[in-house]
Amino acid sequence: MSAFSAQAIPPVGMLMGVEGAPAMSAVAVPTAAHGTPSFAALIEHGIEDVDAKAKVADQAVRAFVLDDSVPVHQVSYALGQAQLSLELMLQIRGRMVEGYQQLMNMQL
Repeated sequence: MSAFSAQAIPPVGMLMGVEGAPAMSAVAVPTAAHGTPSFAALIEHGIEDVDAKAKVADQAVRAFVLDDSVPVHQVSYALGQAQLSLELMLQIRGRMVEGYQQLMNMQL
């Protein structure tokens, strides 16, 4: 039984061969003064990643509709990945808003 490695999976854009698809490889996240990524940089990087996945899915759909150069299973995969990324981002946003509201309701 082999160990699963997320590193072995190429980005969706590379799987589909869609021209102009952003490469979704590991991007360097700006770090704070003490070497760890800042919170704002992590959030910004996450939003950019979700946006990139949505763009790749959109390009895959366009390629599928216009010239059928992309197989339907790759289009479905890209759409599913974009949808899951968006749902995760919305869950994180909801938790952040909830945490902010709890902080604002604290009495000093």
